[in-house]
Amino acid sequence: MKACLLLLPLALAACMSAPESTMRTAAPASASTSVPTSTITLARYHWQLHDAVDGNNRRLDALFGKPEPPLQLDFSADRVSVRNACNAINGSYTLVEGHLVTTPLMHTMMACAEPTLMQRESTIEAVLQGRPTLILTTADDTPLLTLAADSGLSLTFTGKPTAEARYGGPGETMFLEVAPATTPCAHPLIPDKSCLLVRERHYDTQGLRSGQPGPWQPLQQDIEGYVHQPGTRNVLRVKRYTLKQPPADAPSTAFVLDMIVESEIVKSPDPGGTPVQPQHP
Repeated sequence: MKACLLLLPLALAACMSAPESTMRTAAPASASTSVPTSTITLARYHWQLHDAVDGNNRRLDALFGKPEPPLQLDFSADRVSVRNACNAINGSYTLVEGHLVTTPLMHTMMACAEPTLMQRESTIEAVLQGRPTLILTTADDTPLLTLAADSGLSLTFTGKPTAEARYGGPGETMFLEVAPATTPCAHPLIPDKSCLLVRERHYDTQGLRSGQPGPWQPLQQDIEGYVHQPGTRNVLRVKRYTLKQPPADAPSTAFVLDMIVESEIVKSPDPGGTPVQPQHP
């Protein structure tokens, strides 16, 4: 049994080389509408990289190789974070006369062999720390966020509503332990359906386990953003949202993955640990 605790130590970011690029023909701009920029608007979306060009209109193809998903920015009222680069990156920011101004960025200290991830990291760090012009528009009802650097480099992100925006509230943070094996569960429309087997975990303010875990039980719905790997036990930090108008015969809550706190590969069932079947009273 091999366990791995995923931690996020922070350290000052290092500058990296500029991205390579290839020539492309300039595409005609689609009709768009300018939108007033505010921290509230920025925080309503996950911003995923859609296009990137340098000052000569050459597309930065190195940012779009695998792996998926694309480079992503997330904003709160005063912080910006970067996902899907080599390291997780974050820092404080302010909006000053149409520019995005960040503090020195912090990031985890992982080494990545994947060139695409390294290129994403070096590029977004350089852009964020260069006081880029921030342009918010909509095209075909889709929000677009463009960060334009003085060098001419331009990154355009497509906005996808956050869970808070979709469900109308901040949600409740909780921790779910997911068993290595799924369990059969009844579903009126899906014969032979399997469900995740979960139990609730509790942690104190120092991040240490506290109290006893809840009972194992099948989860009759998916966890947004989570893909289960058979044979792997995970502890997830999730947000639980109450649905105001759930569909008939559907759950009244939604679970959205926030982060994976622990991950453990289980080669064989542990007779004294995780049950394969839920224990019903």
